[in-house]
Amino acid sequence: MEEFLKQFFDVGFMVDHFDEVLDGFWITTQLAVLSGILALIWGLILATLRQLPGKAAMPIRFLTIAYIDVFRGIPLLMLILLIAGGVPALEFLPESVRLPEWFGKPDSFWFGVLAITITYGAYMAEVYRSGIESVPGGQMEAARSLGMSHGQAMRNVILPQAVRKVIAPLLNDFVALTKDTTLVSFIALNEVTLVASDIQSETFNSSALTLGAIMFLVVTLPLARLVDKLISREQGRFTRGAPRVEAL
Repeated sequence: MEEFLKQFFDVGFMVDHFDEVLDGFWITTQLAVLSGILALIWGLILATLRQLPGKAAMPIRFLTIAYIDVFRGIPLLMLILLIAGGVPALEFLPESVRLPEWFGKPDSFWFGVLAITITYGAYMAEVYRSGIESVPGGQMEAARSLGMSHGQAMRNVILPQAVRKVIAPLLNDFVALTKDTTLVSFIALNEVTLVASDIQSETFNSSALTLGAIMFLVVTLPLARLVDKLISREQGRFTRGAPRVEAL
């Protein structure tokens, strides 16, 4: 038991390497927040494009659905490797795009942001779609009868209601996104997993990885409880709004 604790839960070892692991986790946090914001925006755009009405918009709807299906089906790690290995070889692109080092971040950071945004934008588009389709159809009809265009009705009537309904699932996706940032370590970004793994390789002690896992739990557990609270609140509203059934 003592050997197990020394290998995985050596407190003194964690204290000695705390700053290194924390620096890696700060990069992980920046990656997760930036990718999460961009994925939320991109997912909303995709969901809106998918709801465009009429035959003229059919090609746009088809391409949007195809995009969502494809990038929900491709493993994120494979996409990260494709982007990191392929984009620098595209010589027709400016060097600042092929090897981005914007705001002092290495190109591996931005390749990770791009891959995560592409993938989770597709997932979040489906979450938004479920929220849009849960809004009664009469809401759109009423808005159009007031002289609003489809775009105005979506922006002012449908989307505000839809987004409120899907905050919990979107937060759930953000928790998954935060954990998936560890995959960017495969393209040598010094985020928490790579830093802790390097320490493990040098010292043959896994406590740095345990420390990184604890840092993830500090972030993800409160978010998970918030998701549960939001779901319970939404269920409570549905229950209060349901008609009462008298017992026979």
